[in-house]
Amino acid sequence: MKRRALYVETVIRTDLETLWRYTQDPRLHARWDLRFARIEPIAGSPGRFRYTTEFLGFVVTGTGTHAGESTRPDGGRTSALRFASADPMSLIKSGSGYWRYTPVDGGVRFVTGFDYTTRWGVFGRFADLLFRPLFGWMTAWSFDRLRLWLETGGPPEELPLLSPSAGRCRRSPRPGKDGVAPRILDTLEQA
Repeated sequence: MKRRALYVETVIRTDLETLWRYTQDPRLHARWDLRFARIEPIAGSPGRFRYTTEFLGFVVTGTGTHAGESTRPDGGRTSALRFASADPMSLIKSGSGYWRYTPVDGGVRFVTGFDYTTRWGVFGRFADLLFRPLFGWMTAWSFDRLRLWLETGGPPEELPLLSPSAGRCRRSPRPGKDGVAPRILDTLEQA
């Protein structure tokens, strides 16, 4: 059975520059994204970073690399990343994904698509049957948390736990380019 890549989409009532800053600055990113406890740039290595995730009492670390296109002919932007973890506690061995930013009436349509490979052999593939839907839910919940932060100005740490809702985000791509990784991902080095 082929696993399905994860996809999340939302529209945020903000301008492109603000959304770009809140998603590209590691300190701001870690504040709204439930999947990360910390994201730290690696000194002397442009585009490279370390991440820390805390999940069910486990702390997992990994590294990544990213690149972005801040000017596109269609007025949008894209950001691509590759990530990996050598941590034996991490179900995720490596992966890649993208963010796509498309100006629309009244805001920006913010899209992510990503996939990953697992470790632990058959057990890892079985564990992913439970983890992948949870990881998709965490991504969508985080996108809505970001939306609420930018639209209301309320810090994400102060939002009630039930304010963000994964259900407000689209979870499958529309026909067209949104479900297709940008070409910049092909040129990005491994994490």
